[in-house]
Amino acid sequence: MTVNIAHTPNSLNTNPAIAPEVNNSKVENHNTANTVLEMNTETLAAVVLQELQGTLKSKPAKAETIITRIAQEVERICQKSNRIQNSGEVQSWQLSLARHRLQKCVQYYKLGSKQGRVELHSLLASMIYRHIASFRAQLSFQGRYNLIEDFLQGFYIESLRAFRREHNLEEDYTPRVKLELAEYMAFTEQYAKRQIGLPGRNRQRLIVLRAQGFAKGQPPETSLDIEMAVESPKGEDAEAFSRSSAVQQVREQMVSEAVDPAEAVLRDRVISELINYLEVQGQDQCIDYLRLKLQDYQASDIDKELGLTSRQRDYLQQRFKYHVEKFACSKNWKLVHQWLGADIDQKLGMNSDKWEAFQATLSPEQQQILQLKRNGEDEQAIAKTIKCTPKQLQKRWAKLLDMAWVFRNSDQS
Repeated sequence: MTVNIAHTPNSLNTNPAIAPEVNNSKVENHNTANTVLEMNTETLAAVVLQELQGTLKSKPAKAETIITRIAQEVERICQKSNRIQNSGEVQSWQLSLARHRLQKCVQYYKLGSKQGRVELHSLLASMIYRHIASFRAQLSFQGRYNLIEDFLQGFYIESLRAFRREHNLEEDYTPRVKLELAEYMAFTEQYAKRQIGLPGRNRQRLIVLRAQGFAKGQPPETSLDIEMAVESPKGEDAEAFSRSSAVQQVREQMVSEAVDPAEAVLRDRVISELINYLEVQGQDQCIDYLRLKLQDYQASDIDKELGLTSRQRDYLQQRFKYHVEKFACSKNWKLVHQWLGADIDQKLGMNSDKWEAFQATLSPEQQQILQLKRNGEDEQAIAKTIKCTPKQLQKRWAKLLDMAWVFRNSDQS
């Protein structure tokens, strides 16, 4: 059985040839600089606007306004993220985050208002399908479908309200032109995927939490709204609500389990690249398995959805594990290790003492490869320097990463 959900977009466009030359004194080459300055909102907006025009071959209505909102949101994320601020590569992050959001907008823009709604609706429905009612409820497909429709109508209203609030728009703002609608649909997808911290350092997507509350029959007015927990109280009733122990607990939990905005972007990029890799490898069943795991399906539910026996599922898990390991050591190693906080600029996740000890275990050739990687040399140049083919270099680098993983995790409780 194939799980039908909206197609995941391709990886971010990082081709430096596409980025325009906007005030070169401020915009540096983000692919080569290890420490770069932060761009201001106007400069970033100019870069992204020119990329939008280059992609669409035209300038849609309201383009400047929407691109400015993207630039402002990116600036806010970069300021809030300790990971980005400590990376020394704020400008690189600004460009990646802005392009990620631009790509989402363009994706929905190209689909058009009708097909875009269909794709978004399909994606959100797949995320909440098993949470909108338990399998024990023995609902027919039509019954579950009706519940999903009822829930999503309310969720779209909530998303629009959040969109207005986060971008300081008028209370009656409604997207009207094509690019505005694409922006709102991209925001709704991102809003649904937001990770909310839960007790025990667990996390769950916001839309799943909302669906679970809906499934328990909680009316909207009795559910504890996360938005109210973070907003400043207005009026006596709001003040009293804000002082209640329930809201205090929610606020404390949200602060203690706050998710760095950069984490969600990296996670989405890793998943997108992994799905693209599995598609190229012809592993459609592995893609279905990944999507179900991302929706928190248990083993028995996966068997039911994919029509597998326990033995067939075990075999699928092994095949999936093999491809994930291969993916992590292929050309995507940098993205995966960046997400894990173990990039080469972060000493592959080791402290200084362990990093020095690890380098001492390497052969002269491995040390040379490591140094060339740290210098930002491309694969072709490194292969030429150590006199081997790019394929041989990939194998040697994968072995080195394997050694680093073992060394990093040795002698740790």
